Amino acid sequence: MTKPIDKSASTLQAVQITKVFPGTAALQQVDFNVRAGAVNVLMGENGAGKSTLMRILAGIETPTSGQLFLDGRAVRLGSAALAAEHGIAMVHQELSLMPNLTVAENIFAGRELWRGMIWIDTAEQERQTRALLERLELKVSPRTQLASLSIGQQQLVEIARALAQRARILILDEPTSALSRLEIRTLFQVLRDLKSGGVGIVYVSHRLQELLELGDVFTVLRDGRLAATAPREEVSESWIVERMTGKRLEDITRNASTTIELQPDALRVEGLTVQKSGRTCLRDVSFRLGRGEIAGIYGLLGAGRTELFETLIGLRRELAGEIFLGGLAMSGVPTPRRLEAGFRLVPEDRQEDGLIPQMSIRANASLSHLKKLCRVGWLSATKERMQADTVLSKMRLKPCNLNDPVSTLSGGNQQKTLLARALLTSPAVLLLDEPTRGVDVGAKAEIYALIRKMASEGVSILFSSSDSHEIRELAGRVLVLCRGALVADIGAAGASDEKLLLLADATCKN
Repeated sequence: MTKPIDKSASTLQAVQITKVFPGTAALQQVDFNVRAGAVNVLMGENGAGKSTLMRILAGIETPTSGQLFLDGRAVRLGSAALAAEHGIAMVHQELSLMPNLTVAENIFAGRELWRGMIWIDTAEQERQTRALLERLELKVSPRTQLASLSIGQQQLVEIARALAQRARILILDEPTSALSRLEIRTLFQVLRDLKSGGVGIVYVSHRLQELLELGDVFTVLRDGRLAATAPREEVSESWIVERMTGKRLEDITRNASTTIELQPDALRVEGLTVQKSGRTCLRDVSFRLGRGEIAGIYGLLGAGRTELFETLIGLRRELAGEIFLGGLAMSGVPTPRRLEAGFRLVPEDRQEDGLIPQMSIRANASLSHLKKLCRVGWLSATKERMQADTVLSKMRLKPCNLNDPVSTLSGGNQQKTLLARALLTSPAVLLLDEPTRGVDVGAKAEIYALIRKMASEGVSILFSSSDSHEIRELAGRVLVLCRGALVADIGAAGASDEKLLLLADATCKN
């Protein structure tokens, strides 16, 4: 039996919130309280209604029924701008920044500082931006164009923009999904400072240890309904999982491991050196990946993980070195031929680089397979439906009308759609850049099982993750990158958090 939460300390209350979209009830009579000076954790599987509730709290969506109360007074938040006037700011999981503007321009977009009502006070904006970046330990110039930053750095800029608003309620949707352990520690300290200053923080993450470390009050949604609310002292990892999924933790995480004979030359990389924007982002990288092997890449922001994947797939040119796929030389070979040879990449940024939002779920899943679905130049809708539906059925998408636009899916289900696309093409080497970013614990276990099954069938898998627990859970070997150099190739069993961090960070300082 959970103890009642003290609602008198709530800054923002959502009472009996219902939100109905055409054909779907996303939320049904949900109560949620944002306590001042506390981290209010909001949890649930993909499709449970978390994003809808956050968007209602941030003024982006309006509820079908129910009421919001701010400091005990009823309010209607008809827009994000109106919510901001009430001191509510949200950091979205999918970035909402403008790549053609500088860091400072992004942070103050729509809230520019004026000098004499005529000129934007650029110097003051850059001064305040510099202070925010220093607080987050992000070592970039306020004048840097956003497009030149990594996804993780852009995530920190998004957080800095919310901090610049001096909000009294801060809503964070998967804020650490692209951050390394060091950046996460810095962010947590900032959040603790905000909490001590009376800010109410709504925090959403699928990383359970992260939630248990940071959270004060825990609320679980399940299928659009309130499943449970409890204070931190009553919450454990098994408590979270059981209320999210209705299953015991050991039942979800139990996966049979498969051992197969490895063939070391499925992928061979020798002396790979790559430049990006005039600087060396990969330096003399060499490694091998066996047939049916799962290897993880670990590194801090700027280590070169994404650049390595982009080079292997042909999106970046090699300055030096060789890439061999099944014995075939790939260096200098264009991307289409690498895809034909068996490379596949699931990118880190699914919105920007992976999906076409207005197309259906089925069409997104079959995009990489169209050549084999065509007859004399015409797409066979029957073949597409049969093959795409077969592989998508393995992903357990919720809700599941495959004719709906992929944009209607939650982030985790969108990630499953990308994995279905890769699975449909029967790859030889599958490159996964942060494969479970923004994915709940149940879906994560399903993705792990799919990856293991593909490996058991001979697919070689190389994945990157900023989650050291995920690295140990899924990989047999860990390749550690530091500033573009491969500094370690170790067994996952011996890859403790401390050892990985020492290799990824301390090695660079020596």
